[in-house]
Amino acid sequence: MSALLVIGDVVTDVVARYRPPLAPATDTAARIRTLPGGAGANVACWAARSRGNEVRILARVGRDRASWHEESLRRAGVRPLLVRDPEAPTATVVALVGADAERTFLTDSGAALRLAPADWSPGLLDGVGHLHLSGYLFYAATSGETVSLALAAALERGIPVSVDPASAGFLAELGVDRFLTAARGVEVLLPNAGEAALLTGRTGPAEAAAELSRRFPLVAVTLGARGALVAAAGRVVARVPAPAVRAVDSTGAGDAFTGAFLAARLSGAGPAQAAAAGCDAGARAVTLVGGRPV
Repeated sequence: MSALLVIGDVVTDVVARYRPPLAPATDTAARIRTLPGGAGANVACWAARSRGNEVRILARVGRDRASWHEESLRRAGVRPLLVRDPEAPTATVVALVGADAERTFLTDSGAALRLAPADWSPGLLDGVGHLHLSGYLFYAATSGETVSLALAAALERGIPVSVDPASAGFLAELGVDRFLTAARGVEVLLPNAGEAALLTGRTGPAEAAAELSRRFPLVAVTLGARGALVAAAGRVVARVPAPAVRAVDSTGAGDAFTGAFLAARLSGAGPAQAAAAGCDAGARAVTLVGGRPV
């Protein structure tokens, strides 16, 4: 079976869950865990959970945590292709998770956005049936050049490519036009509702999804607890509900959707069926602490 190749970020997550409001200038009690994470790595792990196609990830990490991350990826069924950066540490994200399970990220990109053109080779596409690019890599010059090379190589081979914009904040900083230009040729776009609104200027998720599908052949917009919308050829073609669950941490829910969605598509599922698989995985993700399946 064809492999899924993810090019993305591998991150050390420090997840701090607190119930009372944050108290400035003093202590707030919290439960804190250090876990493997990163949008790209999370996508790969959730895709591998299906036990269908082989899943690989190309990313750059620091020497400080490289072995730990490689081992955690292998345990999840993912083949790690990690480049060890001789200077920068592994990316670190501090996730502040409130009682409502919503999270706020403090991000130190470290080695992740230093993924360089020299780290890429077209041979990495051998045996690959789908390429997924984490949007975080679009937001820095070095990693942006790398994903541009990978995208061009995949398109030349006729390999479909997907992208998740990953961060409304970083997307706004880069600029919508620059992102859309960089993503030209992508077949599947996987934004959340906020990212879809930013990319289109439309506040309604259905309108945003429909508009994006005039530019990208297939669009799946995640809506959190409300599920997801699927759009193609300028219209919404499916509305998929999410299972009702008790959420404890929303970190990685969108990554879970993306990983399960892509795994289902690689296994032959239609867009609505793949979105249903994604919603199931996203619902499972919010019941866990951190962004990975267990």
